[in-house]
Amino acid sequence: MAIGGEMHADEEAALLGLESRQIDLWGINLHPSQYGQSDWIEFDAMINIRPRQGNRSRGVEDPTAQHKIVAVVDRLVRG
Repeated sequence: MAIGGEMHADEEAALLGLESRQIDLWGINLHPSQYGQSDWIEFDAMINIRPRQGNRSRGVEDPTAQHKIVAVVDRLVRG
């Protein structure tokens, strides 16, 4: 997970440089003041538009992928 970049694409480039796989990278927005609420993670980023993966919007359309993202972020945030 990468945070703090000016744009999602900046963080994406950094993770790709660390040998992450494009298929595993998704862009989200975190709202720390809403931690613990259902909307503290927003699935919205230009890097999510991936027609080859069946994702045609800025959101993360696959509920399974959303669940995995939430689990990873929660684990990393809570330590």
